[in-house]
Amino acid sequence: MSPFRKTLAMLTTALAVTTLGTGIAEAGQEKAVLRYTEHGIPHIVARDFTGLGYGYGFAAATDNVCELANIYLTVSAQRSKYLGPDGDGYPSLSEAGNNLHSDLFFQRINDSGIVDRLAAQPAPQGPQPEVRQIVSGYVKGFNAYLARTGRSGISDPACRGADWVRPITEQDFYRHFYAIAITGGQGVVTESLFTAPPSGPTPAPGTAGQLSAQVRQALGGSGLGSNGIAIGADSTASGRGSVLLGNPHYPWQAGRRFWQSQLTIPGRFDVAGASLLGMPFVQIGHTADAAWTHTVSTPVTFGLFEVPLQTGDPTTYLVDGKPEKMTSAGVTVQVRQADGSVTPVSRTFWSTRYGPVLGDFQGIPLPWTAKSAYAVRDANATNLRGLNTWFELDQSRSTADVVRALSRTQGVPWVNTIATDRAGNALYADIQVVPHVTDEHAKACSTPLGQGTFDQVGLAILDGSKSACQWGSDPGAIEPGIFAPSRLPQQQRRDYELNANDSAWLANAKAPITGYPHIVGDLGTERSPRTREALLTAEKGGFTTESMKKMLFADHSLFADLTAADLAKLCVSFPDGQAPSSSGPVPVGAACAALASWDHTYTLDTRGSLLFQRFAARLGTVDRFVVPFDAKAPLTTPNTLNVTDAAVRKAFGDALVELRTAGLPPDAKLRDGQAVTRNGERIPIHGAQGFLGVLNVMTPVWDPARGNAEVAHGSSYVQVVGFSGHGCPDSSTLLTYSQSSNPKSPYFSDQTKLYSRGEWVKGRFCEADILRSPALRIVVLR
Repeated sequence: MSPFRKTLAMLTTALAVTTLGTGIAEAGQEKAVLRYTEHGIPHIVARDFTGLGYGYGFAAATDNVCELANIYLTVSAQRSKYLGPDGDGYPSLSEAGNNLHSDLFFQRINDSGIVDRLAAQPAPQGPQPEVRQIVSGYVKGFNAYLARTGRSGISDPACRGADWVRPITEQDFYRHFYAIAITGGQGVVTESLFTAPPSGPTPAPGTAGQLSAQVRQALGGSGLGSNGIAIGADSTASGRGSVLLGNPHYPWQAGRRFWQSQLTIPGRFDVAGASLLGMPFVQIGHTADAAWTHTVSTPVTFGLFEVPLQTGDPTTYLVDGKPEKMTSAGVTVQVRQADGSVTPVSRTFWSTRYGPVLGDFQGIPLPWTAKSAYAVRDANATNLRGLNTWFELDQSRSTADVVRALSRTQGVPWVNTIATDRAGNALYADIQVVPHVTDEHAKACSTPLGQGTFDQVGLAILDGSKSACQWGSDPGAIEPGIFAPSRLPQQQRRDYELNANDSAWLANAKAPITGYPHIVGDLGTERSPRTREALLTAEKGGFTTESMKKMLFADHSLFADLTAADLAKLCVSFPDGQAPSSSGPVPVGAACAALASWDHTYTLDTRGSLLFQRFAARLGTVDRFVVPFDAKAPLTTPNTLNVTDAAVRKAFGDALVELRTAGLPPDAKLRDGQAVTRNGERIPIHGAQGFLGVLNVMTPVWDPARGNAEVAHGSSYVQVVGFSGHGCPDSSTLLTYSQSSNPKSPYFSDQTKLYSRGEWVKGRFCEADILRSPALRIVVLR
C-alpha cells in the first residue's frame, strides 16, 4: 500500500471525514485529502503532483474565489467588457490607471504570444514536468470548486452570480504568474506605454533628479516591503540550531494577499508556508530542515534606451548608423458602454529591438520627439522560470539547497532570499533577475540623463544608437542580458543575516558585503530606521523562537529612540503652550507629558505613539537630524532631532491638528486611533510605518474624521521557524488579515483578532501535530 493510501486509510478509520466528488467514485480514486486545522489552514495530501495542485486549487477557491476570479479577469484583458472602462485597473498586477488601460496592457502581452511560447518551452526556460502537473491539477481543482457551487452558489457578495466568474485554463494561470514577474518592470511603467509618434511641439526631458525620485517612489510605493532575519547557531540561546523570522509587508487587499497551506506527497514532498493567491507552491515557508523568506530587493529590474530617429520619420530609429523600423501592434479590447452595449476599442503600441516605446513616466517628461524616443527593456520579460524556482525551494533541506535552487533556475524576479537550516546556518542571497549593466558599461553607454539616474537609483538609460550598448551577459547566466548568480551578493554565516529592503551592504553589521555592481544596490549609504532596528536587534543574539516572536510584537520604534525625547523637550518650550501649525497656533495640551513618558513602542495601549506617528508622517524630506550619516557608524547615525528647523516645529503642530480634527486627544492611546472594521466589528491594530523604525510594519490609511481606519499594507503572512536537534520544526505563524477575503467565511477576520491580541497560530507540520489539532476537519476530494 502506498504512503498516501496508508495515510488515507488511517484517517478514514479514526476520524469523521467529508467526501466531495461528482458521481460515484471507487476506492483509490481520491484526488487529494484536505486536513484543516485551526483557522482554516489546509494540510493538503495527495499521491502525486497533479493531485496536490488539485487540492490546492479547490481549497484556495473555497476561501478566495472572487479575488482569484478578479485576477483571471484582469490577465485575460476583460475588465472593461464586464466592469466598464473606468474604475479600478487592479493595481495588484500593474500600475494601469483604469480598466481600459489594464486591458490594453494585458491584451498587448496576450497578443504577443510571449506567455504561450514560454509555457511551451522545456525547462529551464519553461516549466519543469512536475510544475506542469501541479498547474494542471490546480486548474482542475479551481474549476471543480466552481462547478460544485455554480456562480449563484458563491457566498461571497463580491462576485456572487457575476458573469465574469468562469472556469479557468492553464493559460490563465501562466498569464497570472507572468504578470507577477513583470510587476517590477513593465508593471511599473504601464501608463507610460500609452504614447504615440510626435505631432507637435514636445517638452524637454525631465531631469535625473526628477526621474530618480519618481522611480524610487514607484518602486517603493507599491505596498511591497519585508523583513527577513536569519539567526544562525552562534546567535541562538542554545548555541545550536537556528531561528528564522519571515515578515513580508504586503497589501491587505486584492491579489497580493498571501494564503497559507501545507503541501504533502507522503515520502516525497513536504512543505508548509504561504504563497500569493493562486500560486500552488509555498513561496515563503519551510521544510523539515530548512526555512526561507523573501524581502523586496533594491535592483531596478528594467532599463531604458534612448534611440535617435531618422529625420522626417519618427517611427524609424538608427542603430550603428543603420535605420530600423519600429514595429507597431494594434490592440483591441471589448468595452462595455453606459447603455450596456459592448464595443471594440483599439490602441497602437510601438516597439524597438530593445522593447516598447514609452512616454512620460508618472508626470516626468520622457518625450517622443522628432529626434529621439525612449524604449523600455524588462529583465523579467522572458521569466516563467520562477515557477521552477519555488518548486525547487519547496524541496530544500539546507541553505546550500536554497542557493542551488536559486542559482539553477534563476527565476526570482525582484526579491532577496533569507534562509536558515537545521545545521545552524544563516543565509542572505540576492540571486535574482538583474539587468546586466556593469558600472563600466553604464559609464561608457549612459545618456546624460542616464548618468544621473544610474548613480542615484540604479536606473540605466543607455545609448540605443550603439548595438554595443545593449545589456551584456555572463557565461553562467541562464540567458543573455542578466547577471550570473556568481556576480550577485550572497553570504552565509553562523551568527545572522538579514534584510529590511535596503541593499546587500549590511546584511550583517560585522561583515559588510561589497564588490557587487551598482545596479544591484548602493554601498556605504544611510540605512533606513527599520534596517538599523533589525541590525541592532540581531547584534544582541541569544534568540529563541519565543524571543523572536516577542521582539516583533514589541513594536519598538528606533526613530522614536532617536528623536522622541528631543520632541518632548521642544513641546514644553513652545510659548504659552501653543505649537505653530499650518492653520495657526494649536494648544499642546497633554502632548508633552505623553511623549515624555512614552516607551517608544506601538503596542495598543501606549500614549503618545499616535501623535508621534502623525508627526513623523509629516516630516517628509525635512532636514530632520543634526548629526549626519557616517559610514563608519552606520547603526548609530544619523541622530538628534533638528528642533530648530521651522518645518520640524510646524510638523508637530500639524500633527496635533490632525488628532483634534479626528476627535482624538493629543495623548490618545494607539488603539483609540488605529483599527480596522470587519463585519461591523472594530479591531484595534498595533504596529506602525516602517519609516518609524518599527519592524512590525503597519501602514494605515488616515481618515481625517476617524484616525487610522484601515491598513493599506503591512505585516501579512508572518512566520517564526526554529530548528533544534532532530525534532519537528518549532514554528508559529500568523496571517494578519486571515485566510479568506469572503466576509461570509469563518476565516475572514479570525486571525486579525489574534493579531490584535498579539497571539500566534501554532505551526502543525509533523503528522502527530496535525492529528492533535482540536479543530481537525478532513475533506476527501474525489
